[in-house]
Amino acid sequence: MQVQSIMTRRVVTVELDDSLLVVKQIFDQMRFHHVLVVDDQRALCGVISDRDLLRAISPFIGSYSEQSRDLATLQKRVHQIMTRKPVTLRPEQSLEEAVATLLEHRISCLPIVDAAFRPVGIVSWRDLLKHLKGPG
Repeated sequence: MQVQSIMTRRVVTVELDDSLLVVKQIFDQMRFHHVLVVDDQRALCGVISDRDLLRAISPFIGSYSEQSRDLATLQKRVHQIMTRKPVTLRPEQSLEEAVATLLEHRISCLPIVDAAFRPVGIVSWRDLLKHLKGPG
């Protein structure tokens, strides 16, 4: 079976100079764990996880003790915290390759890219577990 059969096709992307506030809003609204970073030609150049974001912003945001310096952490740019040169797969690669790649690189998602390195989907370890569980 190929990864394209289970990948999430609705890929949310941000650009290199977007602020972390944009990423935070996406994670708060969309309820998923990774956004893909693209360049001007829409080619993949990085990945940001919700954990990357939490490490980069102040833990006091939204709390009673929030100060202006805490809010300033949301003005950092995506390119400052993204994982560069992410490990990727092509849509026609197998689920076995996806599992092996996730385990080998100790990562939680695989952007799926076309021949021009543009993202066409994403597969996470959760997607693989849902597939193994089957319907129901």
